[in-house]
Amino acid sequence: MTSLSVVIPCRNDAEMLAVCLDALSRQTRRADEIVVVDNDSTDDSAAVAVAAGARVVFEPRLGIISATSAGFDAATGEIIARLDADSIPPVDWLERVEAILTASGELSAVTGPGDFYDSNRFIAWLGRTVYIGGYFWAVTPLLGHSPLFGSNCAITAEVWARIRDSVHRTHRKVHDDLDISYQIRPDMTVVYDPTLRVAISARPFDSWSGIGRRLAWTWTTFSLEFRDEPPLRRLRERRRWRREHPQGDQDPLTARS
Repeated sequence: MTSLSVVIPCRNDAEMLAVCLDALSRQTRRADEIVVVDNDSTDDSAAVAVAAGARVVFEPRLGIISATSAGFDAATGEIIARLDADSIPPVDWLERVEAILTASGELSAVTGPGDFYDSNRFIAWLGRTVYIGGYFWAVTPLLGHSPLFGSNCAITAEVWARIRDSVHRTHRKVHDDLDISYQIRPDMTVVYDPTLRVAISARPFDSWSGIGRRLAWTWTTFSLEFRDEPPLRRLRERRRWRREHPQGDQDPLTARS
């Protein structure tokens, strides 16, 4: 059986983390390890993680990319799944993640969307359709493959070994999922499965400042990526690889598990 780790970056999210860990304890395919990255929390997040049987990694450098990178570095599984502290995965989430990545090969990743809870129907629809749907719609053509959604994704350890030195782990204002997505190489496969869903908190929409901060991070992330690797050059390299390896390619807009 493939070994499977779950990484959860966390900063002052003890209450939501407890719910997420409880959901992981009910999985039809249990994780071989759960790594909670305590990103300099001042609440009892670490204690909650330990009580649930998770391994705690402390990352004092603030930033979601720093925390995620520390967790991926510490993970020992052949598959590294990624959730946020406010994610609530369905009971078969890890079972499906394992099946998809096992079928896709050593250099693969999988992602899916989310459904917002703790909000009214309009906010939930707006988040699902515009926020998440717009993210996949806008970024997929730019990358040439689906981007990863940090609250609901997984990569193989082989992928992380290849890209770990390329991510901008020292930049606090960077979206980790977008940064990791941009590092995906032409010979790697990203599977987008719209039925692979998790519940996530609607707190990004609590304030305009929160939304603005996330948009500003998107700009910062793309600025760093484009500086290191211009998008047109990146797309050309991916298209060239597809022409040379037609049997190893999937259409990023239609790839399914």
